[in-house]
Parts: sequence; structure tokens; C-alpha cells
Amino acid sequence: MLAALGFGTIAVFLAAIMTKRLSVLVALILVPLVFALLGGFAPQLGKMMADGLIRVAPVGIMIMFAVLYFGMMLDVGLFDPLIKGLLRLVGGDPLKVVIATAILTMMVALDGDGATTFMITVSTFLPVYLRLGMSRLVLSGTVALAAGVMNILPWGGPTARAMAVLQKDSATIFTPVIPAMVAGVAWVFLVAWWLGRGERKRVGILDVTHDFDEHLTEEQVAKRRPKLFWFNLVLTVILVVALLVGLMPLQILFMVAFAIALPVNYRTWPEQQRMILGHAENVVTVCTMIFAAGIFTGILTGTKMIEAMAQSVVAIVPTSLGPYLPVLVAILSMPLSLVFTPDAFYFGVLPILSQAGASFGVEPAAMGRAAILGQMTTGFPLSPLTASTFILIGLSGVDLGDHQRFIFKWAFGTTLVMTLVAFATGVLS
Repeated sequence: MLAALGFGTIAVFLAAIMTKRLSVLVALILVPLVFALLGGFAPQLGKMMADGLIRVAPVGIMIMFAVLYFGMMLDVGLFDPLIKGLLRLVGGDPLKVVIATAILTMMVALDGDGATTFMITVSTFLPVYLRLGMSRLVLSGTVALAAGVMNILPWGGPTARAMAVLQKDSATIFTPVIPAMVAGVAWVFLVAWWLGRGERKRVGILDVTHDFDEHLTEEQVAKRRPKLFWFNLVLTVILVVALLVGLMPLQILFMVAFAIALPVNYRTWPEQQRMILGHAENVVTVCTMIFAAGIFTGILTGTKMIEAMAQSVVAIVPTSLGPYLPVLVAILSMPLSLVFTPDAFYFGVLPILSQAGASFGVEPAAMGRAAILGQMTTGFPLSPLTASTFILIGLSGVDLGDHQRFIFKWAFGTTLVMTLVAFATGVLS
């Protein structure tokens, strides 16, 4: 019963947002609420939803001030030299822009944090995409693909969880899948080339190396603070380093950095107010979805629907497929990111899969390797169950359903390519 309610919740939610019958915000709140009421959980719903909100509150605060901070840095012109340099490098060629997007995403993603990766990469490239008239979906999709394959690194969340649950080290879980990961990286660049080629055909190659400033509006010029460039650069570098080393919680770092930068760049309250209101739409859109996602995960977790779904997934595996369970898990791992949170999968589903595989002579480590080929790696930038997804779509200015429809097949393709290589190299047995 609980498993049916859980799968029903997920199915109706995905159908509602992908067909645009409901907005993501409304669907995140109402769909799980209705199914929880059908399951007879009315008396406990208040606490479940409150618990979910408490869990996402720090993320919501962090996103609010991150959007404001990077939005202000775009306004004051911090990224103008970088944008000009990128335009000179790519020569107004959309194909080169998309490939450069993938490269920068992979470099930033080395820190293992999806939120930071999305904020830095999208903030850097969005003005370039807008200047060239390129699709925002290509931006969000390319960043998603590149960040997804890099999330397999052992200091990333999924692999770290797999190692902890199975009590294995990175040499056992991660090292054997390096060839598969390399193949995944190659696939991402192939897709980036394909998407960039399509954008080149659509918008053409533009001569934009000398006219960046000419396309700024009077309002944009008024917001620029060229004399404060070095101050803003040093402050941003300090912020990024502090984020990477974990000096303080992310939300605190962004709040402090924003509080320092705002009065320095905009001295009067009317100027500060205009700056904040100028980014209010993005802040409200992203943060409301974050808190709505807290309701969604709070209900699924509190009702134990997720646990029931995990058990039912294992129960339906035919005995004849037992020896091939790692391959099956690897193939399904990416779509399962739309159903299970990373904690739910790695702490709830993976132990059950590991035990099931052991009965067929499959090493637990093989199940762990299979899981990281897609579950919250290639799948996390599309999942409504991760806060960083909303950072990506919020900063890119795209709809979640459109983003999922656009990039799902390519992200799934990454997992299939890595699974094929992993199987060929014998790490899934």
C-alpha cells in the first residue's frame, strides 16, 4: 500500500509538471499531500511537513543570498572581463561556447559540490549565452551533464555514501570505475559538440569580440562599478575559497559576503533596494520551490513511502536476473534519481540490493559501483529531490519540466555509456 502510494506520488508529480498541467511549486506541495491523505496520514501531516521545511531551511537561505550575491556581481560588472575574454576565445561561435561550458563545469565540479558548481558556472556563462542569443536550455543541460559525470568523484555525495554504507574504500568503489567515468566525460563532450553544432546552425557565428559594451542598456551601465573591480574580485575569491574549504556553513558565508558587498557597491538605501528588487523574482522563484520541495520530501520520508518503494523494487527482481543485478541497477540508477533522494537510496535501497546480490554471488562492491553510475550522479541535476537542481534551473531561468525533457535522454545516455564500459571492464560482477 505504501509503495503504491509512493510510486503514485512520483508518477503523478512527474506527469503534472512535464505536461505543465501544474506548476512545479503547486505540484511539489499538493501531489504528496493528496496521496498522504489517501493513505490516512492526516494527523501526522503537519509534523512531517514541518520536519521537511526544517531540513531545507539552510539550503533556502543559502540560495537566497547566493542569488543576490552573484546577481549583484553581474550587475557591477565583475564578470565583464571574463565574458569579453571568453568571447574573444570562442569568437562568437556557439559550438565553442558549449564546449567551454562543459570544460568549466568539470573544472569547478572538482570540489564535489553541485550548488557551488552551478552558481559559478551559470553566473559566468549566462551573459555569454544571452549575448549570442543561445538557448538557456542548452546552458542548463550542458552544465547538468558535465556536473553529473563529475559527481562520481569519491568526495562527492553519492560515492561517499556508497563507501560508507558498504564499508569499502575508494580503491574498491571508485577506482575500478575510472575507465567508465572517462568514457562518460567523452560522451559529455560529444553531446556538447552536438548541441553546440545545433546552436551554431540556429544563431550562426557572430562577431562579438568588440561590441560587448555597446549592447549594454543605460540601466546596466548605471549599475556598473568598474572602480570597485578589484575589491569585488578579491571578495569573491575569498568567498569561493571559504566555500571550498568549508570555513563556515554556506548560508553564513553568502550572507556575510552579501552584507559586505552591498553597501560598498551601492552606498544609499534606494540604490540597495533597487538592486535587491531587481533580483527579487529569481530569489522568490527559486526559494519557494526549495521550501515546496521540503514539503515533498518531508511527506515521502515521514510516511515511509520511500522505504516501502525500496523494498518493492528489490522484490520484483526475477531470480533469473540475479547474477545480472549490478547491470540492471546501473541502467536504472539514473532514472531512480527522480524517485529516491541520495540518503534514501544509498542508506535505504543499496543495503537491500547488496543483500539481494549477495544471494546470487554478487559482491556488494559491484552493487555500489553500479549505483554511482547514475543515482544522484548523472541524475542529480534533473531530480526535483535535490536542492541544487533548483539552483541550476533558477539561475538559468528555465522551467524544470522543460529542462528534464531536454536533457534526460542525454543524461541517461551518459549512464548507458558508462555502464557498457563498466561491464566490459568487469567491474559490475
